[in-house]
Amino acid sequence: MSAKFTIDDLKRILREGAGTDETVDLDGDIAGSDFEELGYESLALLETGSRIEREYGISLDEDALADARTPAALVDLVNSHLAARAV
Repeated sequence: MSAKFTIDDLKRILREGAGTDETVDLDGDIAGSDFEELGYESLALLETGSRIEREYGISLDEDALADARTPAALVDLVNSHLAARAV
């Protein structure tokens, strides 16, 4: 586990927790894509958030998680929590 959460970390957790829609290429540039476009609804994102919390030892607010509509936004959210924990 790295001290910084990356888009690759998120892709791994998405695949492990919620799987992938066969019509979506997670190996492409997904950073700015809406999670719904990628086939991940709110329940899948809650599971993803739970996995991130357990693996990285942080607590994500459900509202903030819901507001993170893209992978880039979620990566930023996780990194802000990791940075706050490191202080």
